[in-house]
Amino acid sequence: MRSRIVITGMGAITPLGNSITAFWNSLAEGQSGAGPITRFDPSNMETKIAAEVKHFDPLAVMDRKEARRSSRCVQLAVGAAREAVQAARLTIDEFIRDRVGVVIGTGIGGADVMLENYDVLRERGPRRVSPFFGPAMLPDTAAGQVAIEMGARGPNMAVVSACASGIDAIGQAAEMIRRGAADVMIAGGSESIIHPVVVAAFNVMKVLSTRNENPAEASRPFDADRDGFLLGEGSGIVILERLEDAQRRDAHIIAEVAGYGTAADAYHLAAPPEDGNGIFRAMKMALADASIQPEEIDYINPHGTGTPLNDKIETLAIKNVFGDWARRIPISSTKSMTGHLMGAAGAVEAIICAMAMRAGVAPPTINLHTPDPDCDLDYVPNTARPVDIRVALSNSIGLGGHNASLILRRV
Repeated sequence: MRSRIVITGMGAITPLGNSITAFWNSLAEGQSGAGPITRFDPSNMETKIAAEVKHFDPLAVMDRKEARRSSRCVQLAVGAAREAVQAARLTIDEFIRDRVGVVIGTGIGGADVMLENYDVLRERGPRRVSPFFGPAMLPDTAAGQVAIEMGARGPNMAVVSACASGIDAIGQAAEMIRRGAADVMIAGGSESIIHPVVVAAFNVMKVLSTRNENPAEASRPFDADRDGFLLGEGSGIVILERLEDAQRRDAHIIAEVAGYGTAADAYHLAAPPEDGNGIFRAMKMALADASIQPEEIDYINPHGTGTPLNDKIETLAIKNVFGDWARRIPISSTKSMTGHLMGAAGAVEAIICAMAMRAGVAPPTINLHTPDPDCDLDYVPNTARPVDIRVALSNSIGLGGHNASLILRRV
């Protein structure tokens, strides 16, 4: 019999708040986390704005030595994981530590450490490069450091599938529990790549908004006047375990991970096919995995980046999966508020689905003022809406043609 996997704890550090409660309150109010870039001087960039995490102190979640050795991606992951483990009331002791695993997705990992040490090499010479540079730059270091901090000795790895990494990490972690590799998984995503070379690269690709004069209104998913996304940073972590195990220890059950699908475009490294076939198949696979009909989906959190191509194609794919029902589903792109968290986006947006389900509220797509005939579904424009959400679906689409869909269900 297929094991039912549930979420019993969540943690988030985002541009809208550094805890689940702060994050959700800002999200439901339709606040924007965007602002001028402060991580570096952006004066020579086309895009001078981003959605940065504010007021995060790594020393509040790690000791000084470990924080100094770690990339910001790792620091954010440890912070979110601590909140998730605490919320799940999970004690990782010698009796269970070998059965607790960690899977954390990221697109780039410690890119900031790599770039900083390259500058050190050029300016100060090879002997000044940090001895911790090697482990600090790796994509799997977030998972490794979270395991060290929490004492989790089960399966441990990173999932790297660009912007689909967060959903893939949660989906793969659930499968690890189902096949008996672990009893509990700490899973999610983390990313922090607000760096000059990354902003410059995305500007050259013409995918970032350049509405520098008004950061809060720059990200406009599904709007006819959209001109790209804003870089964000953050981490979202969930605790997964079997339903019966959670009930046995009287844990608070937030939602069930009911279905997961992942598919490749096999088309182009930077652009999806015009028919959205990859994300179409990922959604179909998730529905089949959950053994539910399209008409049972009550809410969708789409990839919804705000680029002209993505929003049009994802809208088409949703129509092709859901048919007439697509027009009756509330759909909200919360990237309008958080920015694009890249490898962490899918995990944070899965958490949004769980919070929306718990609160009975669909968060808004802010800055949606001008209808686009190619994007003609119900995107919950500008204001949150009461919705009875029993089943929610989240999509992620990544560079390289990676697509992932996750379905959460109320227990």
